[in-house]
Amino acid sequence: MRRIGLFSLLVIVVLLLAACPAPPPPATAPEGGAAAGEAAAAPSGELNLLCTPQVQWCEGMKAEFEKRYPDITVNFVRMSSGESLTRLRNERDNPQFDIWWGGPIDSFIAAKQEGLLEAYDSPNHANLADPEKYLDPDKYWVGIYVGTLGFATNKNWLAENPGVEPPRSWDDLLKPEFQGQIMVAHPSSSGTSYTALCTILQIKGEEEGWEFLKQYAGQVLQFTKSGAAPAKFVGQGEAAVGIVFSHDIVAEIENGAPLELTFPEEGTGYEIGGMGIVAGAKNLENAKLWYDWALEPATQELGPKYQAYQAPTVKGAQAARPELLQVTLIDYDFQWCGENKKAFVDKFTNEIAGAENLRK
Repeated sequence: MRRIGLFSLLVIVVLLLAACPAPPPPATAPEGGAAAGEAAAAPSGELNLLCTPQVQWCEGMKAEFEKRYPDITVNFVRMSSGESLTRLRNERDNPQFDIWWGGPIDSFIAAKQEGLLEAYDSPNHANLADPEKYLDPDKYWVGIYVGTLGFATNKNWLAENPGVEPPRSWDDLLKPEFQGQIMVAHPSSSGTSYTALCTILQIKGEEEGWEFLKQYAGQVLQFTKSGAAPAKFVGQGEAAVGIVFSHDIVAEIENGAPLELTFPEEGTGYEIGGMGIVAGAKNLENAKLWYDWALEPATQELGPKYQAYQAPTVKGAQAARPELLQVTLIDYDFQWCGENKKAFVDKFTNEIAGAENLRK
């Protein structure tokens, strides 16, 4: 009887255990940090963008980012790279921007030197085609596009001046037929013009280069504020030749401007367009989202949609105009040009051509 009673008791215990529901598994937090069953909060708020490329591209990038992150509002101001650097200097104690996107990295190198940028190690740095060239070793800036300097010559002016050829070297700019017929931006406000200035100093050496720049400035009809503006004005027939990044010349040609694009045969300078988070950014997490997004291949292929033909810097993105990189490039020293930017711009402004009354 005792053996049978014990067996019956065990059966009852087993049945009772089977009837009890199993306890729920412990809640685990997903990658976003929210508990199970709780949706991770979507990024929201604002992003204050300092944008240096042409307005149309800035507007397009704002729209594309807001499509990706519909709860973030992007507020952008478009400024040339020289103006942008000055603005960041003036606001260093109370920064009004979160991220700076676009413009030659000479300015970003100068901004890093002055403590105006914040380092960020983005996971999308792994997408870069050439990290040694396109990434600051301390990760204060990154390259987001590449562009080459070229000459834009008005075809109607050439037709009216038979026998004159468009410039195909830097020395051609000093020919008497181009006296008062050249338009270029001023290096104090424009990264395009500063790239041209630093290209000449590297090709010719500093002593000969500065002498050349004095003669070159004497050929200029008018200095503009924006680097891309000379292509527009030359296309309208206001001057014969503009010194501009080739992608900006292509954009004007696409719009119907009668321009011929040529490159200096002895070699031309080029830009790596930069991006960096502003030190003290008030919307830091949203700035990081933009930074990561800008290094995705699909993002870097958006340019032509907004008439921007710069070449990409990340693997997997196709260049819209690869021929613009198939020219003779100098071994442009970005570090040297960046470290000496203030000194070289001051010398040009004080000794060669002042920065008053720049054409907008």
